[in-house]
Amino acid sequence: MMLLLVALTLVVAFANGANDASKGVATLVGSGVTDLRRALRWGTVWTVAGGVVAAFAARGLAEVFSGTGLLTTPPGPEFLAAVAAGSIGWLIIATRTGLPVSTTHSLVGGLVGAALVAQGVGGVNWTGVVAKTALPLAVSPVLSLFLMLVVFPLIGFTFRRANRYCLCLERTDPVVVMSGSAAALATGPSLNVIAGADCPPQVVARLQAMDSLHWLSAGFASFFRGLNDTPKILALGMAAAATTGMGTSGFFALVAVAMGVGSYVAGRRVTETLAGKITRISPDDGFAGNLVTSVLVGLASFLAVPVSTTHVAAGAIIGIGMHQRQVRWTMVRDMGLAWVVTLPVAAIFAGLTYVALTRLG
Repeated sequence: MMLLLVALTLVVAFANGANDASKGVATLVGSGVTDLRRALRWGTVWTVAGGVVAAFAARGLAEVFSGTGLLTTPPGPEFLAAVAAGSIGWLIIATRTGLPVSTTHSLVGGLVGAALVAQGVGGVNWTGVVAKTALPLAVSPVLSLFLMLVVFPLIGFTFRRANRYCLCLERTDPVVVMSGSAAALATGPSLNVIAGADCPPQVVARLQAMDSLHWLSAGFASFFRGLNDTPKILALGMAAAATTGMGTSGFFALVAVAMGVGSYVAGRRVTETLAGKITRISPDDGFAGNLVTSVLVGLASFLAVPVSTTHVAAGAIIGIGMHQRQVRWTMVRDMGLAWVVTLPVAAIFAGLTYVALTRLG
């Protein structure tokens, strides 16, 4: 059972990466700064880095999602395996349909569902569930949306000058000079680097200052997502991993890598949803959204407050659309519905799995 629990924890990490990779890099794709594959590579690297750093900076979250404060009695291996299975089931469904959902919500739903089946209503510390998970999860998207509406004009004003400057790579074609019936090559083909406020239209490549800031903010958002999500997932199998002789830091790294693999291999569908199905995103918009996401998720990670990167990033993107008055509310409705059903569906999956495991045992 211990090895199964470790394996299920790594599958949860993979499923998390597949659904959550988009939260940091979707704006890069939506604004046309880069293509989907490059964006996923960038997000994967930063996500794994955040997961590794979590071993030193965000261990408090692991205690919360191991059941401490949420359950009235310590959970056993079968219980935690059921929680993992419940989260995996819902994340797979949501990822296949391209809906961005919360792994944090899924884990909370799994914990509550398995506890209800195992011990009834008294098995759940409802005060702890509300205070430690429900309130942060409910407030974070609203706060993200509010901050986006407030800071967007300020960010636009502050960084507007950055859009005037770019570094361009210009290609010049060879010039042939005719002299009677003979031809001579006056100048050959060349590549010239141009730095200034206005790049000519015939450039081969263009790098604007705002694009560079956008790349950096996407990296930070992915980093803090890994920092916040890794300890929540690791909590499921931390004790089981210890029985196999694996240290906590090594297990952090393993979970981070599994999350990164999921991001790169299966992160396309949800990224496409956030990149273009909610609103149109410009590079300025994307930078602002990632900045808000990074600040909120990073602060929550260091304070050991469980927030959903999905909700925070989606709130920021909706804020972009509201600022432009171009929100596709049908897509927002579908996402909201997925968020609402995450808790009960994960709870049902976890409860059924717990029944099956205990009977098999």
